[in-house]
Amino acid sequence: MTLEVLSFVLRLDYLSCVLTVLSTILVGRRCWEGWVLAAANSVIICVIGVKTAQLGFIPANLFCIVLYGVNLRTWRKADAP
Repeated sequence: MTLEVLSFVLRLDYLSCVLTVLSTILVGRRCWEGWVLAAANSVIICVIGVKTAQLGFIPANLFCIVLYGVNLRTWRKADAP
C-alpha cells in the first residue's frame, strides 16, 4: 500500500469515526437524519474495505445500508400524521 493510499484511508477512518458518533446520537434522539448519516458511514467503510483489500467489510455494510433504508422508511411513516 502506498503512502498516498494509506493517508486517504486514514482520513476516511477519522471521518467514519465522527459519522458513527453523530449518527448514534441522532438515532438515539429519534432523528431520522441519523439513519442517513449511518448509511453514508457504511459507504465510507465499504470504500475503506476496497482500498485496504479487506473485502469482508463490503457485504456487511451493504446489508446495513439496506437495513438503514428500511428503518428510515419505517420511522418516517410512523412520524407522518
